[in-house]
Amino acid sequence: MGKLIYSMVTSLDGYVESEGGIGRGPAEDAEAHAFIGRRFEGVGTYLYGRRMYEVMVAWETMHLQEGVPPHILEYGEVWRAAEKVVYSRTLREVSSERTRIEREFDPDAVRRLKEGSDRDVSVSGPTLAAQALAAGLVDEVHPFTTSSVVGGGKRFLPEGVRLDLELVEHRSFRGSGLLYAHYRAA
Repeated sequence: MGKLIYSMVTSLDGYVESEGGIGRGPAEDAEAHAFIGRRFEGVGTYLYGRRMYEVMVAWETMHLQEGVPPHILEYGEVWRAAEKVVYSRTLREVSSERTRIEREFDPDAVRRLKEGSDRDVSVSGPTLAAQALAAGLVDEVHPFTTSSVVGGGKRFLPEGVRLDLELVEHRSFRGSGLLYAHYRAA
């Protein structure tokens, strides 16, 4: 059975999106980016909200660009090999292979996906992740925390959800100041 993993880059004060960005992230740090790529090798399916999918779909053609660093290309291979499910009421078509649209988030369908999978499932996008967290579907939380405080925006964790987590692993990246933590639901 696969685990459902919620992972995103977040500011030190807990925001995944803000007006001025959320600080220096893994894109500028080859070591951190390669580490993230390795973390997602076990993911067989990505669950995205529309906006997160529109950010991530760049990986579909990244390998066709000139001069892309090897650590970026490696993550792109992992991303393209996985299934993608985009939850959106407005998106009419997808622009990546192995991708389908679902109009509504159905906790029971996600539960069946986890149970029937021999690989992990990743949920990204704070609005979609909030639904998975509220339904008690998330098995692990993997924040990548920048060293920036942004003062507001869209939160990594939603209001009103209580989680008791066990720290499994942590790591820091001096090049970017990024902090990684791997938590398991207690």
